[in-house]
Amino acid sequence: MNGFLVIDKPVEMTSAQVVARVKRLTGANKVGHTGTLDPFATGVLICCLNQATRLAGYLLKDTKRYRAVLHLGISTDTQDSTGEVMARATVGHLTPETVAAAVGAFKGTFQQQPPTYSALKHKGVPLYKLARMGKPVQKPPREVTVSKLVIETIALPEVTFEVACSAGTYIRTLGADIGRQLGCGGHLTALRRLSSGPFGTDSALGLERLEEIAAQGDLERYLISPAQALANWPRVEADERLLAKVRHGQPLRTADVGCITPAPRNPADPVLVLGPGNRLAAVIGYQPETEKISYHCVFADEINASGIV
Repeated sequence: MNGFLVIDKPVEMTSAQVVARVKRLTGANKVGHTGTLDPFATGVLICCLNQATRLAGYLLKDTKRYRAVLHLGISTDTQDSTGEVMARATVGHLTPETVAAAVGAFKGTFQQQPPTYSALKHKGVPLYKLARMGKPVQKPPREVTVSKLVIETIALPEVTFEVACSAGTYIRTLGADIGRQLGCGGHLTALRRLSSGPFGTDSALGLERLEEIAAQGDLERYLISPAQALANWPRVEADERLLAKVRHGQPLRTADVGCITPAPRNPADPVLVLGPGNRLAAVIGYQPETEKISYHCVFADEINASGIV
């Protein structure tokens, strides 16, 4: 049970609540996720089971894709429909052309101010908790990239758009910034994550469906292995000698590893070490200046399951 489940998160549940539900249904010792979704949002939430939780940090960096509904003319403190109304403005002067121009201005790489209502932490405390206590903390802006931003419908005061963006981009903030650009403010009334990396809603399981699958004892058929989840990564097919070295944490050099396919683009790129049955034995990094191999993480259970002891 080391792998990933793609869950279609329902509305009005926190990501932590979904993780707890998955843990109960699967019986996994550890469950994590690869990117928080707000309670009002729905869609793809990748849950990591057992040893796959050690790979969550890699999948956190994947590009995300969303569909959002922006309500112009009303600003809230949370930048979504769950918050308190802070300001109202008319939108009668807006035209589809002015809206399209404002939306288009946010395509590319730019600095974004994280919202005070977010899961980011300040001195170990989530920002949303501090904001609810009346002690909001403003984090410094950070660079984000919006690679795709397409308006689907304009039915003022609502605008529906699809966005593809880098990890760490706040779509609530993007909507509020578009409203600010138009001079009327705005907040999101709906948000759905369509995909995270290669995983989309077409392969996602609702929690009710997951419950049925668990009751049937058929969970492993829907579990995505680490090798499948990281299918585009550079990899090496390990022989018994290499697997034995990895299992015992022995130092590795490039001669031990052999051919890596495809070749890493950058020296820091992680490389998968795969054993029999396409099982992930380790994630390693190559240091070309010394020809040494560094260990990122080792999956002893998977090595043992491959028959290498």
